[in-house]
Amino acid sequence: MATDSISSSSLLQNVSRYEDVKDAAKKTNEDMGKQDFLTLFTAQLQNQNPLEPVKNEAFVAQLAQFSQLEALTNMQGSLDTFVTAMSGERMLNSASLIGKKVATVDTPTQLASGDSMDASIDLPMGASGVQLSVFDSQGRLVQALSAGPQMPGTAPITWNGKDAANNPVPSGLYRLSASAVVNGQTTNVPVSTLSTVRAIATNPADGSVSVELDGGKTMLLTDVKRVGI
Repeated sequence: MATDSISSSSLLQNVSRYEDVKDAAKKTNEDMGKQDFLTLFTAQLQNQNPLEPVKNEAFVAQLAQFSQLEALTNMQGSLDTFVTAMSGERMLNSASLIGKKVATVDTPTQLASGDSMDASIDLPMGASGVQLSVFDSQGRLVQALSAGPQMPGTAPITWNGKDAANNPVPSGLYRLSASAVVNGQTTNVPVSTLSTVRAIATNPADGSVSVELDGGKTMLLTDVKRVGI
């Protein structure tokens, strides 16, 4: 019975150089693309054992895995582009806030001489009394005001912009501090004031948008809960 012989020259006819395959395999997952995969795939076909060839199902499985990886990579690129576009759109839309006022908590607020300052405090349990203190940019006490019992909810506060001698204070930054008597105990409560938006900025790292207020304070756009004129 005759048998077919396989010469060494026929086995080595289409064998790729080891250095070529090694250089292609050195690429990272980020650098490897469709052409690199096809190069390795072709090298695998050329160097398979002719006596024990790889089954067709294995090749199909590899092609399917690469197609799935390529689809996921393209999807990631599309999502990155979408996020970048949305970040730019958010910043453009947020530009309409420049010149308007947003509510900030316990933050120095710009006041022009002769103007008044509106604020509010949250009293979910109400209070039997409220004490409001006004400090200038140097931390000096300018005015102290008192209010009687308050119902549960948000209590509006207005400072007329005058000091303890009833004289208008000069223009500058002023901070309001409040304490309330709740259930017989005096506790400090946050004061929300309206500060003017001076600029809008975006963070390239995560695409978040922040607003710059009077006095140089910044806050995330997502933290803005109230906008006034």
